[in-house]
Amino acid sequence: MSKVLKLKCVKCGREYDPAQVLYTCPECGIEGILDVVLDYDQIKKELTRDYLKKNTDYSLWRYLPAIPLEDTKGIQPLQAGWTPLYNIKTLSKETGLESFFLKDDSRNPTASLKDRASAVGVAKAYELGRFVMCTASTGNAASSLSGFAASAGIKTYIFVPETAPEAKVTQLLIYGSNVFLVKGTYDEAVELCFKAADEFGWYNRSCAINPYLLEGKKTVAYEICEQLRFQAPDIAVVAVGDGCSIGGVWKGFKECFTLGLIDKFPKIVGVQAEKSNPVTRAFEKNTYEFEYRVPETIADSISVGIPRNGIKALNAVHESGGYMVDVSDEEILTAMKILAQKTGVFGEPAGVTSFAGIIKMNELGLLKGDEKVVSIVSGSGLKDIKSAMKAAGKANLVEPNLTEVRKIINN
Repeated sequence: MSKVLKLKCVKCGREYDPAQVLYTCPECGIEGILDVVLDYDQIKKELTRDYLKKNTDYSLWRYLPAIPLEDTKGIQPLQAGWTPLYNIKTLSKETGLESFFLKDDSRNPTASLKDRASAVGVAKAYELGRFVMCTASTGNAASSLSGFAASAGIKTYIFVPETAPEAKVTQLLIYGSNVFLVKGTYDEAVELCFKAADEFGWYNRSCAINPYLLEGKKTVAYEICEQLRFQAPDIAVVAVGDGCSIGGVWKGFKECFTLGLIDKFPKIVGVQAEKSNPVTRAFEKNTYEFEYRVPETIADSISVGIPRNGIKALNAVHESGGYMVDVSDEEILTAMKILAQKTGVFGEPAGVTSFAGIIKMNELGLLKGDEKVVSIVSGSGLKDIKSAMKAAGKANLVEPNLTEVRKIINN
């Protein structure tokens, strides 16, 4: 029996049999993002606390009973998931919290949270017999697809804006992807990718339309709950671009509650760069309409003009009783440096945006101090060295003797 009961449009509410639709709602078009509705009565018989305590598979596949795959032949050996959750007690001044928890998803195989989605997407493609895949990305989703597709022997075509960091583009090329650097924005790369997928019949990994990719991202919430000994945090803070990650995080917490793994919901707080904040603007206006503005931010992974999964992002915030916060590029770079120097976790700009949001929440008086707050670091700082250099400053250049060393130290 299939785990999937139906696919439901988050815009109009229409429901479809999974065999009817591959991507979005036929009535709503590109805005009709679908949600995978699972048979939780069936799943809860297997996915229990006791099952997890006995499970020795320390990857996202320990939650396979809740992942909508009909078989496991497409699961690759690359280990995505079960990343560390650190209890940080050295940042009380910056966060206003006695302690907070840092989920470091930069430890995944291609160094980002997007590996969770790609692991499921590649397995689903394999299940469907689709051996050519494509995606549009600012970098991380593309590199994660490239890595997992390479492992599976799946051919890939990748569309990224020409402004994508060199390290991310290099990842794509070393994994053997066919890369198109688009002379335009991320949104234009998305449109071109969609047209190419339709033209050539490629299986589209883009979370913007493929409902199964979010099913991988939700596993980060399962892990957080399990690593907190089946206690939900009070607040989970997530960087927001297209809205796929925050939507996945919220779905994961909801499923943990439905399955009886936790006994409460956390509030979900979304964080955007202040000049790339369509979800924040929609939230503040209490609308589900997104006004386009050209995005400008150093955090390339969340540099989005139109959030393709904006409805799921807003649902996560509204349904959980959370809110949205904006941060500047300067605040992101500061957070990048503070986090690295006080925790040893080196995140890229988008990867530390959630932490920058916590600092901002403290400054705005939105935290009491005794909450259990989780921040997700979604990507490695090694993916964007130029931004890291801006945050870190310059090294001291000296002659090979102690004279200048003494001078610098004494100053």
